[in-house]
Amino acid sequence: MNSTNRLFFTVFSALLLILFVGHSVQASVVITGTRVIYPEKQKEVTVRVNNTGTGPVVLQSWIDNGDVNARPEMLKVPFVLTPPINRVEPNKSQTLRISYTGSALPKDKESVFWLNVLEIPAKADTSSSQNYLQMAYRSRIKLFFRPTGLVGNPNNATQSLVWTRTPGGLKATNPTPFHISLVTVGMTGSKTAPVEGQMISPNNSLTFSLPGNTTGNSVDFEFINDYGALNKLSQPIKH
Repeated sequence: MNSTNRLFFTVFSALLLILFVGHSVQASVVITGTRVIYPEKQKEVTVRVNNTGTGPVVLQSWIDNGDVNARPEMLKVPFVLTPPINRVEPNKSQTLRISYTGSALPKDKESVFWLNVLEIPAKADTSSSQNYLQMAYRSRIKLFFRPTGLVGNPNNATQSLVWTRTPGGLKATNPTPFHISLVTVGMTGSKTAPVEGQMISPNNSLTFSLPGNTTGNSVDFEFINDYGALNKLSQPIKH
């Protein structure tokens, strides 16, 4: 297929998609919270899932250990999640229960897993002559397992970050036993760069390439705390 034919095929496919959808589509299921914190001593934690749509949905839920493409039935994680499959009526909710099995995990730092919720809409009315496109939506949020006895406050962990300069950017070192989730990073007085999804593991470092001026003496960044709230902080760069 030459470049002209490829362009025509791409445009034609996009037009077909617009015609079949007819209107914007969006997920109906909303997970309460943006992360799950599991304290070691807790028997179980619960997560509420709400169906805000106009029709019933079937939910498949599972926990993975970082491999976004892993098949749920092939995963081995130290948690039991119930119910793994359930139907939720419109404007109703379902509570997911997560229990720790007691399998060995590090005691000196947090471990991170991911909670997945796959939303499958009810089968459309095939008797209708109207074209339609059904889509399955998958939500994925972090699950932090927090051992008992960790030193420090997880919501203050960002205050312990150590920033050093690298060619064209900055390196952030996390000396705490907690994960730190960043949203933006930038030199003070310069435009911040979005880094959403970047997470600095306990006792680890992460390097950020920054556009523009990197000669300042301090860094501005945004991070997400245990409650899912966005916070801002400025810190000096260590020389």
